[in-house]
Amino acid sequence: MNKQPVHVAIAILYQENKFLLQLRDNNPNIPYPGHWAFFGGHIEPGETPDVAVKREILEEIGYSLPPTVSKFGCYGDDKVVRHVFHAPLLVELNQLVLNEGWDLGLVTSEDIRLGASYSAVAGEVRPLGPVHQRILLDFMEKGMANGGILEWGMGR
Repeated sequence: MNKQPVHVAIAILYQENKFLLQLRDNNPNIPYPGHWAFFGGHIEPGETPDVAVKREILEEIGYSLPPTVSKFGCYGDDKVVRHVFHAPLLVELNQLVLNEGWDLGLVTSEDIRLGASYSAVAGEVRPLGPVHQRILLDFMEKGMANGGILEWGMGR
């Protein structure tokens, strides 16, 4: 059987040299259970990726993406095609409402390189989803945040 990959739209949201991630529920029936990952989700039939990412972010954390949302790229494998967007997070964390997932937090570039970050809700360090870590490392390497220049420097 030739099963087509699922298309999802996800967002890299950044603020003050950190990235907003969701700690996924610890449910073994979902991809990357108990891992830090991006907010976003499935693209509905007839929906474009840019519309889907805006809808998903609003549903998951009650945040309306700013007009500056941009496409970063596409990461695909045999199961999932991830349409990746990026934008600054223009509100404080306490203004977000977590409607999906176990926790949310701003993760540092050091945590991303290490592949894990602490969750106060879980009370422990939890891993980043491997594909999410790879996308963030690519994003940091290309210096995409803050108008194309990452303030923390990437060893250039």
